[in-house]
Amino acid sequence: MLSLLPQLTIGAVDLVAAFLLLYGLHRMASPVTAPSGIFVAGIGMAVVVLVSFLDIFGVSAAATPVLPVNIGLAVIAIAIGGGVAWWAGKKVAMTAMPQMVAIYNGMGGGAAGAIAAVELFGRHATGMTPLTVTLLGALIGAVSFSGSLIAWAKLQSILNKPLRFPGQKIVNAAVFLITLALGVYIILLDRTGAMSSGLIYLFFGCAMIFGILMTLPIGGADMPVVISIYNACTGLAVGLEGFVLQNPALMIAGMVVGAAGLMLTLVMAKAMNRSVSNVLFSNFGDAPKHKHSDMKGSLKPTEASDAGIFMNYAAKVIIIPGYGLAAAQGQQKLYEFVKLLQSTGVDVKFAIHPVAGRMPGQMDVLLAEAGVPYDMIFQLEDINDEFANTDVALVIGANDVVNPAARTDKSSPIYGMPILNADKSKQVYVVKRGEGKGYAGIQNELFYGENCNMVYGDAAVVLTKMIEAVRGLGKAAA
Repeated sequence: MLSLLPQLTIGAVDLVAAFLLLYGLHRMASPVTAPSGIFVAGIGMAVVVLVSFLDIFGVSAAATPVLPVNIGLAVIAIAIGGGVAWWAGKKVAMTAMPQMVAIYNGMGGGAAGAIAAVELFGRHATGMTPLTVTLLGALIGAVSFSGSLIAWAKLQSILNKPLRFPGQKIVNAAVFLITLALGVYIILLDRTGAMSSGLIYLFFGCAMIFGILMTLPIGGADMPVVISIYNACTGLAVGLEGFVLQNPALMIAGMVVGAAGLMLTLVMAKAMNRSVSNVLFSNFGDAPKHKHSDMKGSLKPTEASDAGIFMNYAAKVIIIPGYGLAAAQGQQKLYEFVKLLQSTGVDVKFAIHPVAGRMPGQMDVLLAEAGVPYDMIFQLEDINDEFANTDVALVIGANDVVNPAARTDKSSPIYGMPILNADKSKQVYVVKRGEGKGYAGIQNELFYGENCNMVYGDAAVVLTKMIEAVRGLGKAAA
């Protein structure tokens, strides 16, 4: 009875934690309630971790001598992991958030793979179904682990260019088929009791090599989608290992995270007008690219002060933030400028593209951090029709998501991708540090339009100059 009670407690807490996770995810659907949703889901997961220590009451007599050591190691691991995560979460810059998501996602996949490894090396998973599920979770977890590490390295600019070589797809397919064959062989050997540890090591090694090879050729523009795919894989791996361990919290949390990651991946792929297979198995940006000489018109630089004064006298302004705003940490200055415009009667709105920045929602979080009201922030499908009646579109650090080539040039690698219709505004100001290209590696037709002017400089510095110019108007009038 004593050993039964802890197990019942663990089961009950797992179900409560699963409910808290689902409730937390529900609240994350809105920027207003997202912080509390994250907190609620975190509490649920923390309780599950703590209550898992009740498993010590079900330990066999043979394992009792090593129990204190294992408990000590578990406590140390939780302390180190929790401490590092808390410190990193406090210190991470907004521009580095995608890298953090990638590395943490990789750790989740690695954890699922580690659970599978314990089951396999300890010969706990026996029988066709349990062993198959364990191996499937191990495969997905290992691929997610190594692939996420490569994605992190790309986002961190450690790996700056996609690595591609002739016959790469054939090599990738061969490694994947070898990994599957090893898994099948392990299942067959399990029936005879002849399964060796060397095969398990080889299986994990091939799975991680496949994750690396699959991610290396993918360009930086596709990293947000790749992160989302690996997030779904991690959730699936955790869910599968939860099935093996008969742990409701792992099963429910894993499947929910996997489903959410899959939905996000599909939404992002749709926003880029591409299929998931196209992201994973094609070389993005290999299509013919525009050259500077191909552009009609010319770049027309203007001063930040002139652009600021022009917007001050506009009736309606739509602002399109991009990664450049995050890199410059200019969100506070931007909102200060917006409030100045609003004080003179200018109607100001923000337009967000689904794949703006380096991960979904990065621009929304960036603006929320600056205190921008949520009712001023609109998604592409909700605001795109308004550009035709807008006096000024202010593009800050965005590039491919406003490139008209997506609508007009069938040779462009972004052709067909839904974009924000900034070019249809009466006037466009683009804030950029230089004449660099976006992730797609192509020239932006918008920059050469008759109604577009370039404002060169760091976004925070440019916005400061705009603020000073608009404030100077009031002093001159006084």
